[in-house]
Amino acid sequence: MQAQEASLCPGQGEKLVFDVNPVLNERQTHYCPGCHHGIAHRLVSEVLHELGVAQRAILVAAVGCATFTYDYFNVDGLEAPHGRACAVATGVRRARPEAVVFTYQGDGDMAAIGMAESLHAANRGEKITSVFINNAVYGMTGGQMAPTTLVGQKTTTCRAGRNMATEGGPVRMAEIMAQLDGVAYSARCSLHSVKHVRAAKKALTRAFEVQMQGLGFGFVEFLSGCPTNWHMDPVAANRRIAEAMIPVFPLGVYKDTSGTEEAAHG
Repeated sequence: MQAQEASLCPGQGEKLVFDVNPVLNERQTHYCPGCHHGIAHRLVSEVLHELGVAQRAILVAAVGCATFTYDYFNVDGLEAPHGRACAVATGVRRARPEAVVFTYQGDGDMAAIGMAESLHAANRGEKITSVFINNAVYGMTGGQMAPTTLVGQKTTTCRAGRNMATEGGPVRMAEIMAQLDGVAYSARCSLHSVKHVRAAKKALTRAFEVQMQGLGFGFVEFLSGCPTNWHMDPVAANRRIAEAMIPVFPLGVYKDTSGTEEAAHG
């Protein structure tokens, strides 16, 4: 955001601290109260603006809570079939090598139906950036168990809680991505506090920079809240991220081939 220290809000006598980012459209949100998708959108828009690449950025979104992602970003975008965002982004980036291409995907989309497409695109070192929202549940379709659902967590498809013996444990995407040769950057961050949001922006910047430098696939995972399907208020959801999710999904940079590794947890 650009500071406008000399400006005053008309009729209020208050200084305008920052302007609205031109990459983020000003419109009514469709997300639930306390959802962190809005914070993630803001970070993506700020990074694109500050890197000066918004005019050549192309968003590929798939199915899930982020179905209408392209309504919020003032960039070119298209919708992929469920789970196929990385496959579509591969085609877009190869056809438009001058573009900065990124996917925006949830845990059910990328780590379940889209796991194969995501891992193979990453392993090939496709020069795209993937933003992965991990809220440990299927948010849009009714709160079913996701690949990232915690052991013991109750959902509409595991009423007694996820059972390690029958459903296995949560999938840790940042660690998986870091093992692939084509991945240039992999990090996991959280959006539950100001401190962590600031660290998340640094990690997101690096994920885009490795694409722009031609180093390979960039990946950043955001731990996010879903108060609606977690059946709790936003404050409790933020606390759950800190107390329950982070111990299972440790924060940090898992891979950075650029040589400028920086902690993602702040």
